[in-house]
Amino acid sequence: MDRATYKGEVTSAFNEAAARYDRLGVEFFTPMARRLVDHARPERGDRVLDIGCGAGASVFPAADRVGPQGSVLGIDIASAMVEQTVEQARAQGRDNVTARVMDAEHPDLPERSFDVVMGGYSVIFLPDAPAALNRYVPLTADGGRLAFSTPVFDSDTFPFLPPVFTDLIPRSLLRDLPPEWRPERLQQRFNSWLEDPEDLIRAVEAAGYRDVRVVDEPIDMVARSGEAWVDWSHTQGMRLLWEHLAEAQNRELRRTLITGLDAMRSGDDPLTIEVPVRYVTARVPR
Repeated sequence: MDRATYKGEVTSAFNEAAARYDRLGVEFFTPMARRLVDHARPERGDRVLDIGCGAGASVFPAADRVGPQGSVLGIDIASAMVEQTVEQARAQGRDNVTARVMDAEHPDLPERSFDVVMGGYSVIFLPDAPAALNRYVPLTADGGRLAFSTPVFDSDTFPFLPPVFTDLIPRSLLRDLPPEWRPERLQQRFNSWLEDPEDLIRAVEAAGYRDVRVVDEPIDMVARSGEAWVDWSHTQGMRLLWEHLAEAQNRELRRTLITGLDAMRSGDDPLTIEVPVRYVTARVPR
C-alpha cells in the first residue's frame, strides 16, 4: 500500500468513527492516556504537543498539568477528531488547549516551540515512525522530552490486541484481507522495531534522542460485555480490520468475539482484560 492510500484509509476511518470514539462504555484509552502524561511529566508553564490527539484523551490531562500559563496543542490527520477536541476544550473553557488538522509525519510547526512532545498509541502508525520522530527534534526546546505509548508486540500474539485475543480470532476469517492488513504483514512492520526493547531504544536514539527509557505497565480494559467491546472496536484502530472483512466474515468474527469475551466474564460482572502497554520516554540531546 502506498502512503497516500494508507493515510487516506486511516483518515476516513477515524473521521467516520469520531462521533462515537471512546464513548461506548469501554474504559481503556482514558487511563492509558493519563499514565502517558505521568510518564511525559509536563510541568507548570510547559508547552506540550500531542501527536495524533484523537478526541483529546491525553490533551486534557496534560492541560491540567501545565496550567493556564502553559499550553497544549493537539494535531491529528482526521478533521472530525480535531473538531471533537476543539469542542470539548470550548465546552470546558480550556483557553490553554488548541487543536489543528495536520499530517504528523510532516509537522509544520515552529522550531523549539514545545517542551514536551507526546503521542498515545499514535506515533507508531506513521508510515516511517523513526524518521518522523526525527522531525520533532528541531521542534523541541532545549532539554525537552519525548513520550509515547505503544502496544507490547510479541511474535506469538495477534498484533495490537491483548494476548487473550490470539486464540479468539480465527486466522481463517482473515484470509481475504488485503495483504498489508494481514497479521503476518503487521507483525513484519511493527515487531521489527517495537518488539525488542533494545531495538526500540536504538531506533529512538537513531532518530536523534538520548536517555531513552522503556517501561511496560498493565492497564485494565473494562467493558460492560463482549458486545460492548466489539461495538467499541469499530471506533478505534481495529475499525480498519472490520472495514476490510467481507460481510459474512465480519458477522462471523463478531459472533466469535462476543461469545469468547462473554465466556471470560463472571456472571453479570463487566469484562476485564489486562492489557500490557509500553511507554517510551526520551529527551533531546541539547
